[in-house]
Amino acid sequence: MLYIDRMFILNLFALILLSQTNSDSKTVVPPNIVFILADDLGYGEVGCFGQEKIKTPHIDKLAQAGMRLTKHYSGSPVCASSRSVLLTGQHTGTTQIRNNREMGGWGPDEPEGQLSLASGTPTISKSLQKIGYATGAFGKWGLGGPNSEGHPNKQGFDTFYGYLCQRVAHNYYPTHLWNNETKEMLKGNETWFSAHQKFDKAPDSYAQFKSETYAPTRILQETIKFIDSHAKQPFFLYFASIIPHVAIQIPDEELDAYPKEWDEKPYLGYKGYLPHQRPRAAYAAMITRFDAAVGSIVEALERNKIANNTILVITSDNGPSWVGGVDLEFFDSQAGLHGRKAQLWEGGICVPTVMRWPNNIKAGSENNTPSAFWDWYPTFMAAAGKSHTEGNGVNLLPYLLQNKPMEPRGLYWEFGKSQAFQLDGWKLIQFKKEDGIDIHLYNLREDPGELNNVANEQPDLVSWLKELSINARTKSNAFPSFMDAMHTD
Repeated sequence: MLYIDRMFILNLFALILLSQTNSDSKTVVPPNIVFILADDLGYGEVGCFGQEKIKTPHIDKLAQAGMRLTKHYSGSPVCASSRSVLLTGQHTGTTQIRNNREMGGWGPDEPEGQLSLASGTPTISKSLQKIGYATGAFGKWGLGGPNSEGHPNKQGFDTFYGYLCQRVAHNYYPTHLWNNETKEMLKGNETWFSAHQKFDKAPDSYAQFKSETYAPTRILQETIKFIDSHAKQPFFLYFASIIPHVAIQIPDEELDAYPKEWDEKPYLGYKGYLPHQRPRAAYAAMITRFDAAVGSIVEALERNKIANNTILVITSDNGPSWVGGVDLEFFDSQAGLHGRKAQLWEGGICVPTVMRWPNNIKAGSENNTPSAFWDWYPTFMAAAGKSHTEGNGVNLLPYLLQNKPMEPRGLYWEFGKSQAFQLDGWKLIQFKKEDGIDIHLYNLREDPGELNNVANEQPDLVSWLKELSINARTKSNAFPSFMDAMHTD
């Protein structure tokens, strides 16, 4: 009861701060909320988190004007489940979608989409929509294809423009995008080509891997249109970029921002996705393109004179990819963290995160309290003046507005044959093997790179964290786990 009372006081304190922020007005104006999600952006792939080769001036500037969340975690190490966690406020031990699950194949005529969110699912978009927010999602969806219950228009978004299907999003020059429930054919992209091609030698021309309309350009255009159209009312904008997810594709003119000397040989598709003549330069240029999109969104907020009343969050759905021509070592993409996308090591789930909210978040600050995707649902509802107590998250506002640590709490992830639980600097990771379960325990305060497994030295702590892990999750028929056998109910 003491913990509940404390949380009530903290939430009340946050609401008081919000009302003081707008004390010059008789009415508290709910803030706009802009959530910008990169796709497979590594912890160390932006300047304000240590990147030295890739240019990200707009994100770096926002970090100077706001706060870096240095221990923020994605919902999952892969795309669909991370997005499910974000929108439902439930971690992968309780959310519906706990992994990628395709509902079609790879050809141009295959059904689009991944496993769908159910129709009655509570989502942050539905909750904000109900209290008067205009809601728009732009970019990659991955939580239900055309005509499914998981379509964004049925999950609380008034407007959607982009890719419904993650497989289609592997190509930056698709034949079409979706405008709500209408398939919009893209100019000059009539000829479909696979985003997965492998060559024994350099192709005669790389022009075959391009078309006329670069999808991120169209998606950004529709995003800016949404901001301009809703500047006079509170809105929730979810901008889910496909950058820098492979395939490596970028307009040729943007390659010149990076040295030709970086690439001594082309990438020929031997680790999946499309070939590219200058893979390192192209990958860097893609991240710089994402940064430029962030700048365009900020410019639209400023032009409409609403930037000061807008919460802006920039983060990534998981850690960096290791295939498709990506060179993690060259860019130091994980910034010293162990692991990458599709792994529950820190490099797969600890993501670069920047938050700006003028007059609320202290400029140039950083917060190292562990937080996660499932916290944004209650946080954004609190910012809008409402409470949200369901789900697994907590309202971060009392801690971010005052830049103070929160009381230690457990954070849970599961993915395929692996599971992780973190509490007060300790992280338990379990891997299902043919001959049993491989157990790892790390003291992240002393060993952030997860190099020293101390599970054998701390058996009591391992047992306790295992018990907490079991109690943190529910069984899923759609995504069975080795953890199911540990339940006693």
